[in-house]
Amino acid sequence: MPYVDRQNRICGFLDIEENENSGRFLRRYFILDTEQGSLLWYMDNPQNLPKGAGNVGSLNLSYISKVNDATKQRPKAEFCFVINAGMRKFYLQANDQQDLVEWISVLNNAIKITVPKPGEGHNTHAETPQELLGTMKQVSYKTEIIGGVPIITATQEQGEGHNGADRGGVKRAQNQMPYFLSRGAQDQAIIKAGYCVKQGAVMKNWKRRYFILDENSLNYYKTDMEREPLRVIPLKEIHKVQECKQSEHMMRDNLFEMVTSSRTFYIQADSPEDMHSWIKAISGAIVAQRGPGRSANTRVRCDSDVLTFPK
Repeated sequence: MPYVDRQNRICGFLDIEENENSGRFLRRYFILDTEQGSLLWYMDNPQNLPKGAGNVGSLNLSYISKVNDATKQRPKAEFCFVINAGMRKFYLQANDQQDLVEWISVLNNAIKITVPKPGEGHNTHAETPQELLGTMKQVSYKTEIIGGVPIITATQEQGEGHNGADRGGVKRAQNQMPYFLSRGAQDQAIIKAGYCVKQGAVMKNWKRRYFILDENSLNYYKTDMEREPLRVIPLKEIHKVQECKQSEHMMRDNLFEMVTSSRTFYIQADSPEDMHSWIKAISGAIVAQRGPGRSANTRVRCDSDVLTFPK
């Protein structure tokens, strides 16, 4: 979902057809900067790119005449909308129906020209990103125990195949909702999977990795096509999972920390919703693994996304 970042800009991931009429959609990170009057897109969140890396595309908001649903124009493209900019049409794909509606709304609001009423002078009102985005819909979650594992899912309906579907030759990363799959000979039920960005232990650089949470461990891979994980983190070694509040990492959006016996992992999700979803999913899996006897000594504060286990 689009969200307001620490620099007061509306941001989020979308897929864009960069080459017109190619039918190939590429995953990009978008920044709607109303102060600069532009829509920019990058290969990834600029926080995760090398210093000095620029955008791969931009569009002046004054060139945009209208943004609307493009389901009829592109029936094979899920959650597709179009930005009409002069002689060029930019087709984009959202993550789900709610994401589609919110992006269309914030973009159309951003290109509006507010005409002052008589007697109010010539100053126009520039809406803040919070006003453009409006009040974000609160996503409610339900927890079900399936095979002894707590599965946390959103109660709102999702369009079929909104994640993981092969759309326009691009495989959508599974990073929004928990799901079940099999991976090679792996017998463990997958609780949640998707791409996040993690900080390295030695070089302290940030790299995008594919995470898989099952009932016994949290594993991460170089990509979603790899079969062997780069690392396996047993759930029994995780002592605390919470939104990151440390000062040196405060400029990173959607960051949470996972404290284990050997080190603290800093992991950045793609959106606030995804960050909270990961914290809840990892927390639930740990509680389920430790069972009623151990979980009775566990302190869980879901309202602030803090999970602490006795060592």
